[in-house]
Amino acid sequence: MEAGEIGGAVVFALAASAAVAAAVYVGAVDFSHPLAVGAGAPSDFEGVIPWLVGVFSGLPSGAAGGVSLGTVYELWVRVRSRVIAPTLQVAVWVCMVMSVMLVVEATYNCVVSLGVKVIGWRPEWRFKWEPLAGADEEKGTGEYPMVMVQIPMYNELEVYKLSIGTACELNWPKDRIIVQVLDDSTDPFIKNLVELECESWASKGVNIKYAIRSSRKGFKAGALKKGMECDYAKQCEYIAIFDADFQPEPDFLLRTVPFLMHNPDIALVQARWAFVNDTTSLLTRVQKMFFDYHFKVEQEAGSATFAFFSFNGTAGVWRTTAINEAGGWKDRTTVEDMDLAVRATLHGWKFVYVGDIRVKSELPSTYGAYCRQQFRWSCGGANLFRKMAMDVLIAKFYMLYSFFLVRRVVAPMVACILYNIIVPVSVMIPELFLPIWGVAYIPMALLIITAIRNPRNLHIMPFWILFENVMTLHRMRAALTGLLELSGFNQWIVTKKAGNNFEDNVVPLLHKTKKRLRDRVNFLEIGFSVFLILCASYNLIFHGTTSYYFNLYLQGIAFLLLGFNFTGTCACCQ
Repeated sequence: MEAGEIGGAVVFALAASAAVAAAVYVGAVDFSHPLAVGAGAPSDFEGVIPWLVGVFSGLPSGAAGGVSLGTVYELWVRVRSRVIAPTLQVAVWVCMVMSVMLVVEATYNCVVSLGVKVIGWRPEWRFKWEPLAGADEEKGTGEYPMVMVQIPMYNELEVYKLSIGTACELNWPKDRIIVQVLDDSTDPFIKNLVELECESWASKGVNIKYAIRSSRKGFKAGALKKGMECDYAKQCEYIAIFDADFQPEPDFLLRTVPFLMHNPDIALVQARWAFVNDTTSLLTRVQKMFFDYHFKVEQEAGSATFAFFSFNGTAGVWRTTAINEAGGWKDRTTVEDMDLAVRATLHGWKFVYVGDIRVKSELPSTYGAYCRQQFRWSCGGANLFRKMAMDVLIAKFYMLYSFFLVRRVVAPMVACILYNIIVPVSVMIPELFLPIWGVAYIPMALLIITAIRNPRNLHIMPFWILFENVMTLHRMRAALTGLLELSGFNQWIVTKKAGNNFEDNVVPLLHKTKKRLRDRVNFLEIGFSVFLILCASYNLIFHGTTSYYFNLYLQGIAFLLLGFNFTGTCACCQ
């Protein structure tokens, strides 16, 4: 925090203290009526209200009882029991139904994933795969098809050299591959550096094309669509796509393209993501758990059962015919990859996921960047569900129920509403019934399912639980934004890269800009932390029939830490 911000906070604290002292001095506030402690302590607000009246009216503690607070309290009890509790009870049972849907889906995927691991199932068992033979890399003839590698980027100063370099070094005959850099950069300095890098590789004999647009219409989808309209792109049978921070191994095409060559019904070969910065902070470690579950369980289960799974937007190879048949790239949502995958599936195309092929990439290094990334994905998925629900329902019920409804709508909403709203509020509404199997057994089952597929990260599991609890707030907001098409539903903010492996000190990095207080802290998280800590404190003082205060305190602390952008490193408020 800047010195001015700290000074303002100190002045505010001094002013508040002076105001309280003045109120006590003139008798407006009287703290001589301590709350009873021990056996005679009040067990509900009925005993606390007279004390509060005595404090703020200066009346003796006995005189406060003369106020008609009993009537007010009776009215509150009636409203609570006849209006609030029944309404929340309906929400509870809706959440219970959604929780069952979620745990059944997760259990099924986990069982399939474990079965794949136990029997050692590989995509080659189902789909034909043979290594490319006959043509030497220098000869440039034989069985090698024409492939284009697309690299969309936007002001990627820190990583542009890595992505272009690794793409140009792929093992493939030079006359059978085209590297296309789709540069949407708005910074002239960065755009010039990218163009110079392309010219440098072109001078080495690489067939590399530098493409720009007059506007960023359609964002990534618009860039990919524009790239495929080029004359040289129309001669390519397959399209490999890598985001600017992805670094494929030299043999990537040699291991993926044969699936497409020998199986004419396959449209996409998806590889797994690996990360170069997964140990830099607690935030990146937790993110790695999230992505490991996605690839090990959801993608693996979808591929092994020949069911639908989505394209991850990068680290994959598409059949050009499938892209064109599905209608090409569309920019109607912020999940153009998922949109294309759904349309291709509806046209009868199949996908294959190869977990043994890993492509290095970079995780968001700040809490804000990760939130924006998750918001874009969650909002886009929910918005695509709104746009394609009827088409999918008619063609593929499994895709509509499992991929869209459960994962894109139910999962973010039930977790946020039940554990961040209903459970905390329930400590103040004793009439509300929460079944133990819904608030304890189902979360425990989901935790076990996640732990089974991430045995090496058991020590991070408590932090993952708390972090995901906070992220449900953003995912639910994103899902509602996408479903209802609220403001910002089609907004695209590029995830900032840090360029961890960037070692060229000749190129200067962007200078850090000063941030205002509202940009350094997350007031939504801080507000929720205050709410959760107040509910936990109430539950601690007035136990009733529930004791959620320990969990609520932990949730409140997690919200508070992330509210100040603490990500497990020494820096916060950044």
